[in-house]
Amino acid sequence: MKKNRAFLKWAGGKYPLLDDIGRHLPEGECLIEPFVGAGSVFLNTSFSRYILADINSDLISLYNIVKDRPDEYVQYARELFMPATNQSVIYYQLREEFNQCQDPFRRALLFLYLNRHGYNGLCRYNLRGEFNVPFGRYKKPYFPEAELYHFAEKAQNAFFYCESYADSMARADENSVVYCDPPYAPLSATANFTAYHTNSFSLEQQAHLATIAENLVQNRIPVLISNHDTALTREWYHQAKLHVVKVRRSISSNGGTRKKVDELLALYRPATP
Repeated sequence: MKKNRAFLKWAGGKYPLLDDIGRHLPEGECLIEPFVGAGSVFLNTSFSRYILADINSDLISLYNIVKDRPDEYVQYARELFMPATNQSVIYYQLREEFNQCQDPFRRALLFLYLNRHGYNGLCRYNLRGEFNVPFGRYKKPYFPEAELYHFAEKAQNAFFYCESYADSMARADENSVVYCDPPYAPLSATANFTAYHTNSFSLEQQAHLATIAENLVQNRIPVLISNHDTALTREWYHQAKLHVVKVRRSISSNGGTRKKVDELLALYRPATP
């Protein structure tokens, strides 16, 4: 079956793992994603309802605008994907505008522009909350019109929330399935990972996420978590059934080194009565 791509580039996106995730994701009425990111799992599953959350307010605002005003959004976003806007001086002008902008619609337009024209599709903010990804120097950035319209159509059955993983997981009931894609745990104690958002995800939060999953499964709510395969993640997810999958991706800051690394899919499935 043809896979649907997200309209955003996203670090750690789950597009390469969709088949593996689909094999292990339990069925249910409502899928809850506390770390929705670019939404690849949402876009390639068929639940009746979705609760999709992230702590990045720009991301959630963008999704609600695309859901509610797709034609208007596509019309204005297209204007930012012209040869004249694909140059360094314009990029930095628009990045500065984004960082000063208070209008949600304009900010959502600029977010897509920066995502597609910035280096490696990164989404990164400094400690002042300013987007600080440099210009990407792509020959012709792709305007994802078809992907935007598909997202808007699918989003009619989704609710988007800017909130913590704990708050979104608290929304789960007996009809829910939870899929968690937290920021990757470090591969080693010295690994230096750039935070996706200004709130970086600590080891304590990683362990807390596993504890919430254990509590949910006690209430007969299944949870699937993806992460690196390390001694720490195996310790956190010791109560889950662990599946190892290999994914090829860049693991260096320059984006040039690609190799296969092991990832875990940790499934917390309620015991059959």
